[in-house]
Amino acid sequence: MKGKNKINFTDIHNFDKNSKNIEHMYIDNLDKKILNEILNDSRLSYRQIAKKLKISTGTVLNRIKQLQNNNIIKYYTTILDHEKLGYDLSVIIEIKVSKGKLIDIEKIISKHPNVCAVYDTTGLNDAFIIAKFKTKNQLNAFVKGLLEMEFVERTNTHLILNTIKEDFRII
Repeated sequence: MKGKNKINFTDIHNFDKNSKNIEHMYIDNLDKKILNEILNDSRLSYRQIAKKLKISTGTVLNRIKQLQNNNIIKYYTTILDHEKLGYDLSVIIEIKVSKGKLIDIEKIISKHPNVCAVYDTTGLNDAFIIAKFKTKNQLNAFVKGLLEMEFVERTNTHLILNTIKEDFRII
């Protein structure tokens, strides 16, 4: 496929990278290298990161503190294999909410321990929920609980059959 109709992911990335959105904090290549090291292994010490990148430990410390102060690094965590922990059911649930109560409903839903993500969306539905469950009874109770919530008009549940990629470690 030639011409304008071809999607070039490099162009999309460069367009976004060069946009003038004042909400984004500028980070340089060194910040990106430090972030990549942390994303690959958050157990690394400042000294280990400095040694890998051939920079001083003080530079790593200062850069990480600045990234934390600017909420680029929000917290440190571990990535789990949920299926090995018994969470065999992963779902995407679309919800439609009435009367301008979307934010209130999302806040309530986001507190549920099985919910991994809640997104405002455009289109026919107002939000998407990503959740994981150990049993279909847990899933059933969750969906019925959503439908019992005031202002939730409808839901549409999609069972995820296979996860091809699930990795939020992007810079």
